[in-house]
Amino acid sequence: MQHAGDSTVGTGLSIRVSKSDRQARIVAELRAFPALRVNELAEKLDVSTETVRRDLTDLSERGLINRTYGGATRPMSLEPAIAEREQMMVAERERIANAAVALVEDNDILMIGGGATTLHFARRLSAERNHLTIITHAFSIAAALAANPLHKVLMLPGQYDGREGLISGPDTIDALQKYRASRAFLGASGLTVEGPSDAGVGPGLIYGAMMRRSAETIVLADHTKFGRPSLAVYGPWSKTVTLVTDRLPEKELEEVLRGQDVEIVVA
Repeated sequence: MQHAGDSTVGTGLSIRVSKSDRQARIVAELRAFPALRVNELAEKLDVSTETVRRDLTDLSERGLINRTYGGATRPMSLEPAIAEREQMMVAERERIANAAVALVEDNDILMIGGGATTLHFARRLSAERNHLTIITHAFSIAAALAANPLHKVLMLPGQYDGREGLISGPDTIDALQKYRASRAFLGASGLTVEGPSDAGVGPGLIYGAMMRRSAETIVLADHTKFGRPSLAVYGPWSKTVTLVTDRLPEKELEEVLRGQDVEIVVA
């Protein structure tokens, strides 16, 4: 049954906006404005206040916003900044990075997404492999790989996010369409039965594009991401995806991965 608030109202239009797109827009609005009221969001999204309240409750339960009386506020962060994450789960990330390097051969063409775990991976690649071509949107990963003069590093264009140290936006997506890679190595904020996800809409779109432009995708994520939903699901599980992690996933997630022929590498 369709709720009255799930279609656009007030303009006479019948174009339906999906729940996930609407909620992504709410989070984006709270990145631009630290606090918004229900009626303001209803007007911006052209939906009913009841729809907005349901969305805010859902987002609050997922930890993506702070629910307030009459509206919502921006959380202190949707996820710890990259500098903080680099200091967390270091031993697990190192094991994952070492296992992932074994999947790379000299002369490979790779796409590497931003993130703390992928940065550990990039440092190992710089030391242990040669003659790679790497396409990335993350400055820290570009710098780590450029330390080896035998690698060719291609930096994608776009809008810079200083908090995460990476590039995203329409220009980044457009540039990715010019390249093909043998493998994409991507981090994740969460891993659920739907697929890997990221806390940011912009990076999530980049990772989805990298998956589509690569023959294989290797997701690098530690066990704290199991069953943890995040805002932007960037791709489905499939036989072209490998998960490199530090322990076996929880039962439901493992069953879905096995059912989709996803290879699981436990470091």
